[in-house]
Amino acid sequence: MTDQLTSRRDPSLSAPRCSEVGWSDLDVRAVDTVRVLAADAVQKAGNGHPGTAMSLAPLAYLLFQKVMRIDPNDPDWLGRDRFVLSCGHSSLTQYIQLYLSGYGMEMSDLQALRTFGSQTPGHPEVHHTRGVEITTGPLGSGLATAVGMAMGQRRQRGMFDPDAAPGESPFDHHVYVVASDGDLMEGVSSEASSLAGHQELDNLTVIYDQNFISIEDDTDIAFSEDVQARYEAYGWHVEVVDWRADPYVEDVDALYAALTSGEKRRGRPTLVILRTIIAWPAPSLQGTGKAHGAALGDEEVAATKKLLGFDPESSFPEEPEVLAHARKVADRGAKAHEEWEVRYASWREANPEAAATLDRIRAHELPEGLSEALPVFPADEKGIATRKASGEVINAIKDVVPELWGGSADLAESNNTAMKDEPSFVPEDRTTDMWPGGPYGRNLHFGVRENAMGMALNGMALEGLTRPYGGTFLIFSDYMRPAVRLAALQELGVTFVWTHDSIGLGEDGPTHQPIEHLSSLRAIPHLDVVRPADANETAWAWYRILQRHDRPAGLALSRQNLPVLDRDRFAGAENTVKGAYVLADTDGAPDVILLATGSEVSLALTAREELAEFDVAARVVSVPCVEWFLDQPQDYRESVLPPEVRARVAVEAGHPMSWYRFVGDAGRVVGIDHFGASAAGEVLFEKFGITPSAVVDAAKDSIEAARRGARVTTDERLVTDAEADTPTDGDGKTHEGADK
Repeated sequence: MTDQLTSRRDPSLSAPRCSEVGWSDLDVRAVDTVRVLAADAVQKAGNGHPGTAMSLAPLAYLLFQKVMRIDPNDPDWLGRDRFVLSCGHSSLTQYIQLYLSGYGMEMSDLQALRTFGSQTPGHPEVHHTRGVEITTGPLGSGLATAVGMAMGQRRQRGMFDPDAAPGESPFDHHVYVVASDGDLMEGVSSEASSLAGHQELDNLTVIYDQNFISIEDDTDIAFSEDVQARYEAYGWHVEVVDWRADPYVEDVDALYAALTSGEKRRGRPTLVILRTIIAWPAPSLQGTGKAHGAALGDEEVAATKKLLGFDPESSFPEEPEVLAHARKVADRGAKAHEEWEVRYASWREANPEAAATLDRIRAHELPEGLSEALPVFPADEKGIATRKASGEVINAIKDVVPELWGGSADLAESNNTAMKDEPSFVPEDRTTDMWPGGPYGRNLHFGVRENAMGMALNGMALEGLTRPYGGTFLIFSDYMRPAVRLAALQELGVTFVWTHDSIGLGEDGPTHQPIEHLSSLRAIPHLDVVRPADANETAWAWYRILQRHDRPAGLALSRQNLPVLDRDRFAGAENTVKGAYVLADTDGAPDVILLATGSEVSLALTAREELAEFDVAARVVSVPCVEWFLDQPQDYRESVLPPEVRARVAVEAGHPMSWYRFVGDAGRVVGIDHFGASAAGEVLFEKFGITPSAVVDAAKDSIEAARRGARVTTDERLVTDAEADTPTDGDGKTHEGADK
């Protein structure tokens, strides 16, 4: 380093050890600038997380400047490495590197940290800030999603360039994750890390910032396990870099060696345990919980600047020579991109069909022949479970949609998620007699890890070239709700296959019978919850799901057989894509509209026939997806649900709260608002009053209420438990105003 710059730092601060890395005095000054900008940004905002961004400044700068293959001029470059800040609260760790590296982030953006409309929200958000790959914040989710990214990268290589030598394919890249103590405490990271070790994901490196501090200060109060031993037991390669010696020395050379350990990590993901002091070198607050999630204070910020050789009275320093030096990474990135383009062009020339498929996928276009490939199920009163129909759809379209792949959380045969005659995605030495496969296979096996499955699916979708799906029982969507919410927030084309969708699953009892789940999931913005009525609706549901690349969908499918409706008598199943449609209509204006989903659609059709015996004309509307229906033009929605027809009944074997908006003030809902029981599904439907006769009675009541112009309360609109004179819930408590 030159005397000019080294003299600015306080002599008490040890200089970074970076001779092997080749950092100049300008690199060290850039790292110190990161610390100052982090402190200033949080101080100006009045809230945030300065400490980790300060102590991880050398790591972040090393990754962006020396380790990762990136091109700031093209953040979406197919060949780039991926960066995941799992400890998303330390968003400045990423934002300041985006500023220094020339991604379009400006000083004004750093000054606008955590303010409305800024490019620097409190946690990184994909599609919002240029250069951000993933939305993080819920601890553990970033690490778990990165596991899916690494799996997705391997699958994509297998799809397009399986025979290339390691590191030579244009589809090769690496996933780097920065994680915190909090990330390592969260259960989802344990699930995902176990899966990553099993999958031998050597394209994944996690840097664990072990600073022993969380919001409640010293992590010894709650976290004392041997993380190194745990990850070695998972099958990871582990490196330890300890900067916490006395004096504190930032050994960047050792960190670089750990990050590029090469052959040591072949066949294993890598965990680099980096021991730091949070908020270093803040003189009073370094190593404290107060530096984790709050502004340091004017005096502490000024003292830190003085130690680092910055003007204590000046905020957000801009030194042109430092910025120009840091932004040379764009030149290095452009060169790496040019070299990659040569390999990519060679690959395209040698693989024109695969290149055409790649172009189609990147353009978010459906393959030709998809609708023709959908199976058509003949009318059948005995029927077929929609979970089984879904499996048949997957296998019918798999050759047309090569980007489609998936599996389940140890429930492949129950969820019907397996692709026949396709290999499993698993290292060859870990295949089984039942599931042969290899590293590029198509059938996924997540084990009993629902939350990690959801996060991994998100990571696969973020990689951008596949359409992943994953299955479990609908009841266990509770385990994966954080992943589902993040899929919706990130606008990801993930499909969650949830089977055993109601009390109709039967004897497994209330622990396995979803009640509130459909309504609860519908409350998640930008999530399509799809509950098809029969096999043909299931086929068209898959078609519509694949049409929408920027929204996740949850398919709620039955365990029990459902009649396959006669489409010569009723409207065509292709109407499924509209979300709701008139399945069976009347000659004139209907007296009442019956809305139903899933297994209850055939029940509503039976009720329609019974109502006809009383000269009541009932329209039956199948509503496979509320969200798709609400996306339709108003004139279509009103053609299905004419405002002048106020007599309405909605029937769904779940909590009624989804339906009050549709039935209006004179309508009724036949549903269930209490836990189920262990018995055959058909017995439970009868016992809990989800029957054609209950729908008939509710329709009569609604017609009368509409005729009188009466308004009824929410409780009065709910109809359940028809076996009792006064319907009760599972504890014998009555519902006031329920059907008698």
